[in-house]
Amino acid sequence: MSSAPATVQTDVAKNPRDARRASLGSYLGATLEFYDFVIYSTASAIVFPAVFFSGIDPALGVVLSYVTLAAGYVARPIGAIVFGHFGDRLGRRQMLVVTMIIMGIASIGIGLIPGSASIGGFAAVLLVTLRVVQGFAVGGEWAGASLMSIEHAQAKKRGFAGAVVQSGGPSGAVLATLTFALVSLMPQDVLIAWGWRIPFLASAVLVIVAILVRLGVKESPEFAATERSEGTARVPLLSTFSQNGLSVLLVVLTALSPFFLQSVTSTFGLQYAIGHGNAQAPALWMLTISNALTIFATLFFAVLSDRFGRVRMMVIGFIVTGVLVWAAFGLLSQANLGAVLLAFIILQPIGNAMITGPLAAYMADLFPVRNRFTGVGVSYQLAATIAAGFAPLVATGLVGAAGGATYLLTGLVSLLAVIGIGAVLASPRIRVR
Repeated sequence: MSSAPATVQTDVAKNPRDARRASLGSYLGATLEFYDFVIYSTASAIVFPAVFFSGIDPALGVVLSYVTLAAGYVARPIGAIVFGHFGDRLGRRQMLVVTMIIMGIASIGIGLIPGSASIGGFAAVLLVTLRVVQGFAVGGEWAGASLMSIEHAQAKKRGFAGAVVQSGGPSGAVLATLTFALVSLMPQDVLIAWGWRIPFLASAVLVIVAILVRLGVKESPEFAATERSEGTARVPLLSTFSQNGLSVLLVVLTALSPFFLQSVTSTFGLQYAIGHGNAQAPALWMLTISNALTIFATLFFAVLSDRFGRVRMMVIGFIVTGVLVWAAFGLLSQANLGAVLLAFIILQPIGNAMITGPLAAYMADLFPVRNRFTGVGVSYQLAATIAAGFAPLVATGLVGAAGGATYLLTGLVSLLAVIGIGAVLASPRIRVR
């Protein structure tokens, strides 16, 4: 599937300047989304057990902290349904401004919550509540952002346009890990007391810039053309599952492997490396370097997918990931920063970027414009909830069941890669209608 299915909407007149602005606005939104995710997931592994779950067994505190991380993912499919409905009925642009405002308020709010030492168990309640609100907004953010970029782009550049949004993931991760690496230089008592709040409050800058850019972006030309020629779906969720249910299934199966591995790398993988003798701050720097490389790798593999086909590129990515993940976790168990960096590079810019670079365009190709926001959003967030939301808990459980070894965890990653190969190879047989 090297290009979109033959639909008239991909051939509507498009302005390159509008396309660039749409991509920038979408990129900033994706950057904020992943910045929020990584600072939360990093804090959940390093800080939240002491701040919000003090007074209990530290191991249980880590597990409860990961549960709050999962709570945000549970809200994502609901957000995808709500924002997808209005995004397919009213347009992409309005929804993207709303999701950005909600995401920003939730992230800043998390940075202002008093700890359990001040307000007891209510602190954890507030944390979960804001995490759920954040997840609800994120549920509509990624689909709308990727579609605005893709639907403004020329047919031969859809892979790259989608990857611009995907590159917001590692960009946000770089900002987040860089910020946390800096605040981690603080004395531990200062970090626990207030230093951890800085990354959350700093997200206000990204929110303001992203909103200003998005207010200047025109509506998707493909949506506008479809609205004029076909009208909009009355209930996009129903038409998505009744007419494109197989597409939903294939997208979910495709995305399980990269989403699981992304979440495991930035949470459990980091904690695993620290637990095997690597200092916290230098380990974060290694993850930051890897994320920076992933930005360029994502764009590079997307360009290759525009030229050689998305299916071919993604299959290669699944094979590389399924095989090399065994070596990567072996390297993470070494008290050696060079080995840790190499492990993160294997997990992110080498294997995962081959999959995630073409992923946005691959997903958009499988749904018609009239319910694409809903189809892409619900599929993406179902996969994210299943794979990424519970990944740290699953990884912790599998390693615990294996007596500290990682063969059960790496075996699961390889299995998910095999499932992804099957889904991607089946996708060209889907007839979009």
